[in-house]
Amino acid sequence: MASLSNHYSKLLKLCSESKNQNHLKKLHCLIIKAFQFKDTFLSNNLITSYCKAGHFLYARKVFDRIPQPNLFSFNAILSVYSKSGRLSDMVEIFKCMPLKDGVSWNLLISGYACRGSLGDAVGAYRLMLREARVAPNRITFSTLLILASSSSLICLGRQFHCQIVKYGFGSYVFVGSPLVDMYSKAGFVREAKQVFDELEEKNVVVYNTMITGFLRCGLVEDSKRLFRGMVERDSISWTTMVTGLAQNGLEEEAIGVFREMRLEGVGIDQYTFGSVLTACGGLLALEQGKQIHAFIIRTCYDDNIFVGSALVDMYSKCRFLRSAEIVFSQMPHKNIVSWTAMIVGYGQNGYSEEAVRIFCEMQRNGVDPDDFTLGSVISSCANLASLEEGAQFHCQAIVSGLISFITVSNAIVTLYGKCGSIEESHQLFNEMLIRDQVSWTALVSGYAQFGKAKETIELFERMLDHGVKPDGVTFIGVLSACSRAGLLEKGRSYFKSMVDDHGIVPMADHYTCMIDLFSRSGKLKDAENFIKEMPCRPDAIGWATLLSSCRVHKNMEIGKWAAESLLQLDPQNPASYVLLSSMHALRGEWNEVAKLRRGMRDKRVKKEPGCSWIKYNNKVHIFSADDQSHPDSDKIYAELEKLNSKMIEEGYKPDMASVLHDVTEADKLDMLSHHSEKLAITFGLLVIPQGLPIRVVKNLRVCSDCHNATKFISKIAGREILVRDAVRFHKFSNGICSCGDFW
Repeated sequence: MASLSNHYSKLLKLCSESKNQNHLKKLHCLIIKAFQFKDTFLSNNLITSYCKAGHFLYARKVFDRIPQPNLFSFNAILSVYSKSGRLSDMVEIFKCMPLKDGVSWNLLISGYACRGSLGDAVGAYRLMLREARVAPNRITFSTLLILASSSSLICLGRQFHCQIVKYGFGSYVFVGSPLVDMYSKAGFVREAKQVFDELEEKNVVVYNTMITGFLRCGLVEDSKRLFRGMVERDSISWTTMVTGLAQNGLEEEAIGVFREMRLEGVGIDQYTFGSVLTACGGLLALEQGKQIHAFIIRTCYDDNIFVGSALVDMYSKCRFLRSAEIVFSQMPHKNIVSWTAMIVGYGQNGYSEEAVRIFCEMQRNGVDPDDFTLGSVISSCANLASLEEGAQFHCQAIVSGLISFITVSNAIVTLYGKCGSIEESHQLFNEMLIRDQVSWTALVSGYAQFGKAKETIELFERMLDHGVKPDGVTFIGVLSACSRAGLLEKGRSYFKSMVDDHGIVPMADHYTCMIDLFSRSGKLKDAENFIKEMPCRPDAIGWATLLSSCRVHKNMEIGKWAAESLLQLDPQNPASYVLLSSMHALRGEWNEVAKLRRGMRDKRVKKEPGCSWIKYNNKVHIFSADDQSHPDSDKIYAELEKLNSKMIEEGYKPDMASVLHDVTEADKLDMLSHHSEKLAITFGLLVIPQGLPIRVVKNLRVCSDCHNATKFISKIAGREILVRDAVRFHKFSNGICSCGDFW
């Protein structure tokens, strides 16, 4: 019988390794016929085999039928419950055990650890030492270290480290690897390196862990030296380097290590592909990404969900959205990561409506969003200034509980700020239990875009008082607020503080804010000197900003310099032609205007047509100047005529300087009357119920005449009108605009 028992034991081992439940059940039937459950040794093997196959119910039934279970029987069933996470059953079995050895205690501790029950795991460890007087071993300490590390409890981990030294396991690589991981995750890289150096033997696992620790702490050169010094490297070693280099902003080196990995003939898996594709996306290296995609197809990884998601992300970042869509549509299976990659891809490439559409499609497919997905689609609503849809997602965040994630809360704060509901934005900010740099910056930027300089500066000072470090984006908001309020000295002070006190290297947007600050204050000569002292020349927006102010202040000399510089930098940019034309038009120099227009035609430069849009009944209604394509055009134009008459009675005077054409006064008046934002606002007055604000978005800067006219309309109609143009937000109410006529 003993030889037969051994024979069945070997067959059980084969079945458990293959995880074939049908074969395992058939073999179980044969064992019942041959032994009738009297062989405890085989029963124990059956329990272990069912456990490995994931059939925990059968494992328990086998255990219950053992006449006299031994210590191995109890440990086998403990292993079942430890792996399946059924804590109550595990504790029940453990209490019933007549004898317990180190394996039993380790299984109990491991069961608690798998469920993240730190207190219970530590309590079991203490009982093991105090009452059972069973000495811990390397498995005990490895389990506890992993649990302490995942819970970010470095103090507890240090205590375990002391116990490890006390029991003589300090030089064991099996314990050393989780120790190195714990210290490096907490940022204690010196301690991690000390543990690593003290290990008597080092295997590839502990090398990989130390390399990961170095990379996690940004010590790239140390990780390179350790990697190159390894006698033997496995695929994890190579993938760790590719991933770590990409995460540390060394994308070119990451791609280089990937190439070297291929030449060495090392096996490449889904994680390697994911990391190198991330590096390609970060570099915008489309051609290299395509080559890796071809290699992925050859190695049959194109159906892998992880690799597919990485490909979607890479193509999206490289602005090759069509390929991202094709990869996404051909994926046989999609998870939350895949859907999120496509949603973020649309959002990053300016297709916010598509991002919202595919989010809704994801939900129809039964995939629930996580915090990152929901935050991404809310950000798309913010870019669309779609408060209606954004508010629905806000409700979804509350119902699902995702509102508690800071990524979602930050996105909602930004949403309301960009949609002109700065009060709601501030209210949500106040309700947040945890705020980070992004939270403060979102609100600072919201107030700045609204032109509320006083509130922006007060909020920024509060941010500093709370010990939150501002970043470059925060300062863009503060500097732009100073610019729009004409706070020249305050803006200068903040720019100096940004560089000297916070160590932030100014970017193009910061310089543009300073150019705008000088220019709006009429200090055009100071703006010119500032540009000449800059370490680099302004970008197209910077030159256009200066040129726009030259138009306002009628400074033709500096205006020509700005226009020529802009043309040299970006010959196809229409701003230089349009702004310089308007300056000549103001001086009545129509021949010069004609020359500039001929120049635009000859160089095939096209001015972006102005358009405004308003959302009503889940449909976006788009208007352009003199547009009569809308089904309700007759009603809109009739209502606009009435409004024009009432505005003139109230004292409105059309700003003829806003018309850059040499036509009669009557023609100028007619052209001014039918600007796109006026048509959109009038449509809103006709269809949006009284008491609700009218929200209009324009792709260009609102002209001075439309700005003045909208103030009169808000007073006459008794309505709140919100206009978001290419520069900022305008909130019109009772004849007053939130920008204070300074935009």
